[in-house]
Amino acid sequence: MGSINLMAQSVDYFLMIGTYTTTPTDGIEVYGYDSHNGTFQFLHKTPLKNPSYLAVSPNHKFLYSVTEAGLPEGGAVSSFSLNTTSGDLKLINTQSSNGNHPCYVTVHKSNKWVAVSNYSSGNFEYYPVASDGSLKTPINTIHHGSSVIKGRQDAPHAHSAVYSPDGKYLMVQDLGMDKIMIYPIDASGKINTAKSSFVQMAPGSGPRHLEFHPNGKWAYLMEEMSGNLTAMSYKNGKLTVLNSVNAYPSDYKDDFGSADVHVSPDGRYVYGSNRGKSNTIGIFKIDQSSGKVSLIATQSTMGQTPRNFNFDPTGNLLLVANQQTNDVVVFKVNKETGLLTDTGTKLSVNKPVCLKWVKKT
Repeated sequence: MGSINLMAQSVDYFLMIGTYTTTPTDGIEVYGYDSHNGTFQFLHKTPLKNPSYLAVSPNHKFLYSVTEAGLPEGGAVSSFSLNTTSGDLKLINTQSSNGNHPCYVTVHKSNKWVAVSNYSSGNFEYYPVASDGSLKTPINTIHHGSSVIKGRQDAPHAHSAVYSPDGKYLMVQDLGMDKIMIYPIDASGKINTAKSSFVQMAPGSGPRHLEFHPNGKWAYLMEEMSGNLTAMSYKNGKLTVLNSVNAYPSDYKDDFGSADVHVSPDGRYVYGSNRGKSNTIGIFKIDQSSGKVSLIATQSTMGQTPRNFNFDPTGNLLLVANQQTNDVVVFKVNKETGLLTDTGTKLSVNKPVCLKWVKKT
């Protein structure tokens, strides 16, 4: 496609959207975003099979994407150079994920290590990163264990991997074992698999996604199978449960299927996405003295299967990726009450499942 004059569009950020693909031309979609008036401009796609989760390096030079695939070919993870003037992506290299259905990727603050969670095979891979952003041969870490729900928790299912705020630990949420595995990291960013510890979560809860509070003292876990959002305190590589509250409307009677969790930039509220037949966002107030949460409202996502969601860089908007209705719905955030209001803006995206932001230079 022809070039787009980004200056004329007043673009100051790029929105990178990971998707599930249905054609060879599908992949990572890139939009230009004007944060001053909340407008979006489609720019281009980078073809890649099932780039269901993305991560931007802290130095904004590289983007990493999983290829979520199972047998026979297995999953993969790819490194792209990131042009922060145009939003263009250029493939550097691809490595096997050494497992099936990789569903999460993250980058250490040193920019030198990348962690990838393989859901179906339950292992996670830890990749050294070369100076050019390419992925080198990984450290393979295999979990062993199960939990109480037959058919869903017969084996490990690593679902996300999140670095502690100080970069000294990696927290791996394992849905199959109902555990958060905690791995210490040395000064170079390398993981120490021999000195791991764990937090045992409630049986059948299904830990899925974790995010730390801006103060670095609290963390919030979305549990897929219980539908609960669990608040925890954090200190020196240890997580301690504070309280756990269901994220669904009080009259909801069907199966749970929670997904993502994000804390508001000001640290006053935390939000969790609910799939299944609910298709809502649970809105929680955070007690600023204790870190505990209380559910204050639920908001329809105006679509189906809200897997991932994210705040825009201003914190004024919240975007929800509705996988099954092929749209990203934009909500206005009331920073005082935490409540969400539909803005009427909706991006048409085929099976969107991950939203990441990059500042334009």
